[in-house]
Amino acid sequence: MELYFLGTGAGLPSKERNVSSIALQLLQEQQSIWLFDCGEATQHQILHTAIKPRKINKIFITHMHGDHIYGLPGLLSSRSFQSGTSPVTVYGPAGLKDFIQTSLRVSGTSLAYPLYIEEVFEGLILENERFQVFCKKLDHGLSSFGYRVVEKDQPGQLLPEKLKEAGITPGPIYQQIKTNPEIKLESGETIYRSDFIGPDKPGKIVTILGDTRYLPELAEFVNNSNVLVHEATFSESEEELAYNYYHSTTLQAAKLAKSGNVKRLILTHISSRYQGDSKNDLLSEARSVFPNAELADDFYHTAVT
Repeated sequence: MELYFLGTGAGLPSKERNVSSIALQLLQEQQSIWLFDCGEATQHQILHTAIKPRKINKIFITHMHGDHIYGLPGLLSSRSFQSGTSPVTVYGPAGLKDFIQTSLRVSGTSLAYPLYIEEVFEGLILENERFQVFCKKLDHGLSSFGYRVVEKDQPGQLLPEKLKEAGITPGPIYQQIKTNPEIKLESGETIYRSDFIGPDKPGKIVTILGDTRYLPELAEFVNNSNVLVHEATFSESEEELAYNYYHSTTLQAAKLAKSGNVKRLILTHISSRYQGDSKNDLLSEARSVFPNAELADDFYHTAVT
């Protein structure tokens, strides 16, 4: 899994930062990319990366402010001209369906692929064979959500020496043992996967929060995340301003990361008032509470470990 930060600014684009969008590339064999928010010019940002729009099959919108959604109609439209024929599902708050359908209708846009729109609620909103996605309401004046992506634990490695000791020689049977809880051998003997496999490989957890005031109670929602992506629109000296505008500070994001026992914090949604070297001050504030913090720039990408 890898995170690509396509836009890390707040409110409006600046020379250094475009508005919000983050791509999560899943396992290579899934050939799948999930997008979180789609601010204006997101598709232009994608042009500077190796991301293929046709591989984007799920889009999660945190809230309906323009800096998080104004790039969505353009991206959906362009995908049709970029060999995108597989279905796309867009998740987000109430009003999202009207916004997308109206934008496509009045612009005369026809898509070359099925589009599904799901308006979200708190709790489990998506589950497949490899992942679960949970949704949590935040505090941003209008409906804003955070998404917790949980990779399911995977079976551990086969123990070939143990199999050989049991008289089971290498071959296709090894793969059958790995993928089935129990197997009946030609001899009639039944063997159990649990006897010949190492400990499960823990899945990774990525939590991406939309815009929000500081909510200490979110510690449970972000708990044990490998990566927490949290807005840091303001510095700690502007805590009152952050509260008045329904946003968070660097220090507040760090406090949540610490109380939630996350492994790594990545700050984004940075106000355009912080240009050049001033971002180093923001990062220092966060690291004073949570040392394993980073501040994302546009086009920063990183593996989830």
